[in-house]
Amino acid sequence: MGDDGWGRHESLPETASSGGSADRGGRDPIVDAWPDDDDDHAERGLRPRRLDEFVGQPELKERLNIVLGAARQRGQAADHLLFAGPPGLGKTTLAGIISNELDVGLHVTSGPAVERAGDLAALLTKLTEGDVLFIDEIHRLPKAVEEVLYPAMEDYELVIIIGKGPAAQSIKIELPPFTLVGATTRTGLIAGPLRDRFGLVERLDYYDATDLQAIVRRAAGIIEVDLADDAAWEIARRSRGTPRIANRLLRRVRDFAEVRADGVIDERVADEGLARFGVDELGLDKVDRAILSALCVSFGGNAVGLSTLAISVGEQTETVEDVYEPFLIQQGLLQRTPRGRVATPAAYAHLGVVPKPSTDPPGLFG
Repeated sequence: MGDDGWGRHESLPETASSGGSADRGGRDPIVDAWPDDDDDHAERGLRPRRLDEFVGQPELKERLNIVLGAARQRGQAADHLLFAGPPGLGKTTLAGIISNELDVGLHVTSGPAVERAGDLAALLTKLTEGDVLFIDEIHRLPKAVEEVLYPAMEDYELVIIIGKGPAAQSIKIELPPFTLVGATTRTGLIAGPLRDRFGLVERLDYYDATDLQAIVRRAAGIIEVDLADDAAWEIARRSRGTPRIANRLLRRVRDFAEVRADGVIDERVADEGLARFGVDELGLDKVDRAILSALCVSFGGNAVGLSTLAISVGEQTETVEDVYEPFLIQQGLLQRTPRGRVATPAAYAHLGVVPKPSTDPPGLFG
């Protein structure tokens, strides 16, 4: 136990990651929103500690401010909270903010780390009154663990079953009131009974470039980087709407500036540094461009099935579907159709490729 980057709060050691690495096949590209070891270390000093320091998500902040304010006035633990959304948008940061705002301890784990009911029991029995228990990737909790969690959330009781069959006995252990904060990138995989036990369910949205610029400038001040406003904007607009990516790009541009530009980052240095690390003006990396190139060139504009597309770029189907497709679709570069994935005219324009007439036979499904 020890300082987790948010101050005095207690943090339980994690025995597994949040699941990103497993889902990505060990990949670690610069514009991947899943955290890596470098991010975990760097982000601790950059995370805001209070709600008024948190940039973006204004509606969520307002509702969370009301919930936490009411809990402080009553002197009670706050309702259980569930944060959903893509990786890198601040779900873990919000858990730390909640514990700070309530001045209580923070205990951190992840769904894959809690493999058995006994693992969860060990976590719950270490809580003191009002503490925050944060479970990242909560949708990956085993069903047997979820069933133990239900009475703990609803009645603050830990129910342990001893034995099997007719001789089985249940033992109830009272727990102090606590706040469970869950985070998920896959809301649809959370069982209804678990989701219904959260008092507030919020989805984090991608950030606009203005908010990301503010985040980049704040981070630059913390790590003492000489960053011009136009350079912060250049980094922000290529960050795929994700603060984690924005902070990572800032660190890479800082590295470039220290080696090639005397440590000063203006718009030109930011542009050159990002290009050096393979991030183009739309925020695409080499795999994004490989996907578009496969659709536009290799397959001649025809619709392509997901598995075929993934094989063509050397990635897992889950990686293409979860990491790359959402951003390409949001940027209007890729479409999902009943026949498969197709590139849009904007993709051809970005690659500088002239579209060819599709040769797909009617009714072909990708």
